[in-house]
Amino acid sequence: MMSERTPDWIEVQIHSLPDAGEVLGLLDDPHVQGAWQEGETIHLYWPSDHWSPDRLDRIRDLCRQLVGGGEPVLSVNHLAHQDWNRLWAESVEPLYVGRRLVIRPSWESVATEPGRIEIILDPKQAFGTGHHATTRLLLEWLEDVVQGGETLLDVGTGSGILAMAALRLGAARAVGIDQDPVAIDCAREAACANGFGSELVLQCGEMRDLEPSRSFQLVAANLDQRTLIDLAEELARRSADRLLVSGLLSDQGAEVADVFGRAGLYLGGKREADGWLAMAFVRVQSCEGT
Repeated sequence: MMSERTPDWIEVQIHSLPDAGEVLGLLDDPHVQGAWQEGETIHLYWPSDHWSPDRLDRIRDLCRQLVGGGEPVLSVNHLAHQDWNRLWAESVEPLYVGRRLVIRPSWESVATEPGRIEIILDPKQAFGTGHHATTRLLLEWLEDVVQGGETLLDVGTGSGILAMAALRLGAARAVGIDQDPVAIDCAREAACANGFGSELVLQCGEMRDLEPSRSFQLVAANLDQRTLIDLAEELARRSADRLLVSGLLSDQGAEVADVFGRAGLYLGGKREADGWLAMAFVRVQSCEGT
């Protein structure tokens, strides 16, 4: 009896495009079987029997849209199955973030030091392994602000990394929400691999699908500028104490701060890394009764 043929792979590299998560979300291709970001290069993988020139045209059009009409720099490679396995295993190494967090793929082990917090996270379609600056900024900020016992809402949760990190740092309960069912499936796999239970709820949908009156002491949102502006009122309403946002380029902070100010939150700090900006907002306190 003939054995089933192991598929070869097509790798597309997109050079000098800033946000792998945005590319994958807009591409919306169920046949993408792997993706990761290495600096300014995005790697996407398809089984060769699901690849066609039409897909390459779609990627080119998407890249032009994201860079404002410029011609994208792409490369396409044909990989044998064993090369795919090697590249996949080598693509993500353990990542140390802040003072205590270490994020590692399941096939890598690290020496656990006293006080070190470990999260197992394999690279999947939903991204969010912590290697991108937008995610690192929020992980480092969570390490500073989680004191213990908080509730957290992670909007656009992706892999669930922010919600899982907050729980490991001492938060009591976390909800991760994302409109992408693939992201939620990946996040649930990661939650299971890390031993989380009912303290972590991962939900496919939008914030309006949550209980209308529900708010959270901490809200984290790693989204693009336009989405943050569109969701400002809802993010402010859900945030009882502190809102952390990321996914902004360094020159986009002023407009976002103005929008959240009108929603009743004021800027409580900002941090930058690799040309990306994260901002913290806190609720304006009433002076009545003082």
